[in-house]
Parts: sequence; structure tokens; C-alpha cells
Amino acid sequence: MKTTCPWQLNVKDFRIMSGLRKRPHLKRPLWIIILVTFVIIFLITAYVSPLSSSTACYFFSSGDCTLYQSPSFPARELSDEETISQVVIKEILNTPPIQSADSKIAFLFLTPGTLPFELLWDKFLRGHEGRFSVYVHASREKPGHTSQYFIDRDIHSENVDWGKISMVDAERRLLAHALLDPDNLQFVLLSDSCVPLHNFDYVYNYLMHTNVSFIDCFVDLGPHGTGRYSEHMMPEVEKVAFRKGSQWFSMKRQHAIIVMADSLYYSKFRLYCKPNFEGRNCYADEHYLPTFFNMIDPGGIANRSVTYVDWSEGKWHPRSFRAEDISFEFLKNLSSIDDGIHITSDPKRRVFYGPCLWNNVKRPCYLFARKFYPDTLNRLLINFSNYTAL
Repeated sequence: MKTTCPWQLNVKDFRIMSGLRKRPHLKRPLWIIILVTFVIIFLITAYVSPLSSSTACYFFSSGDCTLYQSPSFPARELSDEETISQVVIKEILNTPPIQSADSKIAFLFLTPGTLPFELLWDKFLRGHEGRFSVYVHASREKPGHTSQYFIDRDIHSENVDWGKISMVDAERRLLAHALLDPDNLQFVLLSDSCVPLHNFDYVYNYLMHTNVSFIDCFVDLGPHGTGRYSEHMMPEVEKVAFRKGSQWFSMKRQHAIIVMADSLYYSKFRLYCKPNFEGRNCYADEHYLPTFFNMIDPGGIANRSVTYVDWSEGKWHPRSFRAEDISFEFLKNLSSIDDGIHITSDPKRRVFYGPCLWNNVKRPCYLFARKFYPDTLNRLLINFSNYTAL
């Protein structure tokens, strides 16, 4: 696990600092100075560009850069439904973001029942009233709540089946309820096994002071990536546009509204991305949003999630952490990771690393983490003030 020194998000990070030392005049041929300047600018630009950029990939990655090339869509006449969809999406994207003096983060909890870390979230939220909203979708049983911030925050919920479109439906249901509050400008999807890695102010500044959504999105050319694609999705969804990513997003309001407005692309995944369809196991929660935003606003997403998940065991489900795993050092390391990772499912299992950029500056990747067993609660509560103060 690669870590760096902890970083604090504060006011100085929102200012552009400038200052050049005075150098004595050097007599050199003008063409040499111009050439050196051009090379330096080019290298700096390539470095600070995300690795989803093909230029940056070719210069700073040892992997196969076809993974990051922009899709090339064939020219064709659009259907009426596609034309209408594009008009609506463009209008939403071109609408200036709402400015609110009471901007809030909506925390969207997707859970089968009671939230085992409600006390930890209570500690995280306490003292920040008016800057957040909480919504709970409990798919199996009505949860009992102990925190004042969760009481009466349950929304109408339906059954959720792992890997099926009902998971996406639950996400959309949470977004719809949260969008009813015009002060909610950021929307964070969390599970019952998620915990915060930083204090509230850090999370609030990280999300509010950037103009991208943190939606995981990458190309996986293996059987668990484009191998799940069905040609029934054509012509609206081409194979070259098909993407994969973690379902745990943080989304700005414009993008949340677009998800609510979409029926065309959603229907393709509802009908043709499901377990055991045509001999494939396609999971809509891993493909719908990454593919959709790759098609309609690729420059508006960060191509990464802000929720840490450990897939190192190579199983169908990520690693789960127990009480014996929890320590100050462990939590500090998670909160300090500043390089993201994507692993493909092809036989080579290629691993791609990339810097986590926040407003084009390398910063810690993760605000939250999962999956934690309930028996970790006491150790998390004991360590919370220490590791979130870093």
C-alpha cells in the first residue's frame, strides 16, 4: 500500500501561489531557451494531466495505453429518442450550478437494515448541522436508529438483489429524494459497511470546492469488463464506450439531475446487463454510471471513487476488515493513499496506477472506506479523533 505524508485541506489550497526567484541574465542562443521552455511546459502538462489522458499515459505509464484512448464513435443518424436525450443532457450541463449559502452534502446510505456504524457517523456529523442531509434506503427491514441525524430519514425502499438492476434503482431512488432539497449540492453513496477516513470539514471542502463528480470509470478488456457487453445495447451504447467502475460515487447536483432524466441509456442496462444473460454475468451497478458518464460528460468525472475498497484477494467480493485489523497506523495509511489503482480481468491482470488529482493537484484519494465488520466499531470510535485530525 503506497502512502504519502498526510495532507490538510485548507484555505491556502484554493489560492494560486506565485513567486519567481530573480536569476542573473544568461547569454544563451534564443532558440535553446525556447526549446528548453517548450520541453519543460510539455512535461509538466503531461504530468499533471490525469492518466485517463492518452498523452500522459504514453509518457508516464508502463502499461498498455489503449486502455485510456478516447472512444471514436461512428457518424450515424440519431433516433428521435437519442436526440431528445442529448438536448436534455446538454441543457442541464449548460445550466450554471446553483449557488446556495447553505450548501449541503447529501449522504445516501444503501443498507439492508440497521446501520452498524451509526454511532461513528453521529460523531462525524456532530457540530455540522445545516451542512449535510442524511437519507437511508433499507431494502430488507426497517432499521432502528440511535442517532438524531438518522431518525426519520428513511425513504421508501424496495428489495435490492445483488448484481441486478434493483441496485441501480435504489441508487436513483436515493438521489430523487435528496434532490428535493435544493441546498443539496453533492451526493455521496455509502453502504452499511462504510466508515469516514477524514473529519467533516475535510470532506466538505474536498467535495464542495471542485467541479467534478467522483465516479469510477475505466476500460477493462477482460471477461469481467467488455466481456459483459451485449450487442443488444447497440446502436445507442457502442462496445467502445462500455466502461466499468465501483458503484460508490460522489456526484454533483447537475449529474444527479441527469441520472434522474435518463431513461434511454438506463433501459439498455435494465434489459441487457444482468446476471446470466446470454451466458454472461453483467452487473448494472458496475457499468451503467461509468458507461453513461463516459458517453455524455467524460471531462466532468474524475474516473475514480473517493471510497476505498481492497480487491487484493481477487475474489468476487472485496476484503472485509475485522477488529484485529484496526489501528491508528492502519487508518492513517488508508487516509494517506494518493495513487489510485485499476486491475483488469484479462489473463494478464494488468495493474494501472494513477495519481489522485484534486483540481489538478495530487491529493489523498479516499474520504471513506469499506468493508468493515460491525465488530470494528469500538476501535474505530477510539481512533476516530486521532486519525481524522491528520
